[in-house]
Amino acid sequence: MQALVVDDSVAVRGLLSEHLSQLGFQVEQAASGSEALTKVQGMPHLTVVLLDWTMPGMDGLEVLRRIRAEGRYANVPVVMVTTESELPFVDDAFNAGASEYLMKPFDAQTLLEKLLLLGVDPEIRRAA
Repeated sequence: MQALVVDDSVAVRGLLSEHLSQLGFQVEQAASGSEALTKVQGMPHLTVVLLDWTMPGMDGLEVLRRIRAEGRYANVPVVMVTTESELPFVDDAFNAGASEYLMKPFDAQTLLEKLLLLGVDPEIRRAA
């Protein structure tokens, strides 16, 4: 399973990547919208994208629209990960093609619940 984590915050990228790795994902990271679009092209087995909304340059909503415009990624779940909680933001995200919405701050359990809601059934690694 492949996941792409897109966020301009190194800390958030690291936290999401760690949670996803523990769930059995191979994780790629992108620090910007343009980097995310480049990485997506090199991930033929992309399982899920976790996408920050507020980034300099190309924001997450534009990245989402471009991902959805690519036919082969039309069904890849995209989770908006953001502090934007007002209803117009949520509506905009879903209207642009977001699959789910994850509010910052979040924890590993909430992330797992969102993935399960999307039908992404991670292979949870158990510590020995």
